[in-house]
Amino acid sequence: MIASDVQLDLFSAAGAKRGVAEPPAATAPPVAVDALDDTTLVTAIPEAGLADASRLTAEAARRHLTAAVPALERLCQRFAGFGLAQPVPEQVAALDALAEIGGPESVEAVVRIIIKGLVQGPTVGAAIAAAARLGASLPADTVLPLLRHSDPRVRADACRCARFRPDIAAVLSDLLQDLHQEVADQAACALGRMGQTEARPTLQRLLRDAPTAEAIDAIADIADEETVVLLGRIARSGADLAEAARNALAIIDHPLATHLRDALDKAQPADTA
Repeated sequence: MIASDVQLDLFSAAGAKRGVAEPPAATAPPVAVDALDDTTLVTAIPEAGLADASRLTAEAARRHLTAAVPALERLCQRFAGFGLAQPVPEQVAALDALAEIGGPESVEAVVRIIIKGLVQGPTVGAAIAAAARLGASLPADTVLPLLRHSDPRVRADACRCARFRPDIAAVLSDLLQDLHQEVADQAACALGRMGQTEARPTLQRLLRDAPTAEAIDAIADIADEETVVLLGRIARSGADLAEAARNALAIIDHPLATHLRDALDKAQPADTA
């Protein structure tokens, strides 16, 4: 939260606090980031200016440098309170790098950034997108407002960060009727992972029309006979998702799933010969 005695300059593109100096523009030549060793690269990230921040963070991501995670979080912290009207490029770059580096350290950092409100305005979308990419879970009191966010991309990504609680499931159930199909699809995936059968019709439509690994995984625990048939078709297709469908069939307790698994196992030697 921003203290009430601090006035925001709404005419600034960055939405910076009035009376608080902007970080100085970089005047030095661009850093040759690929020539930096890991320690020097990490040290440079928290105080990077606009000219270098995206290059330094991208290089940390390219190296999958877990040691850079605290520095990337500090870079986001440094710009807390900025970005009411426009995304903060430094924060967006740091969040993208955290999502690319991955691992539990990045998950924890992104969750902290969101919970503490270090990003605001349009940059919230970048933070939730990073959390969704990382498979992060957000606390209920954090994710509930995001599920009702005005930006459908934020709503969709928030669905991917939601975990079961009755009030969350109720909001997700409402989102099955969202006017934006991506939101409705992600709500169905979230409900499926929670074992809520009202997601089944939407997930079955996805399996028929636009199957994804996420939808296949989400429907496994709420599968019925029609679901098994749809998964069997995908498993026999030889497409990229065939293995995901076979894995889903392996955990479904249904006679038809057992039959399909046996048939697929018998066909496997001929397929790989």
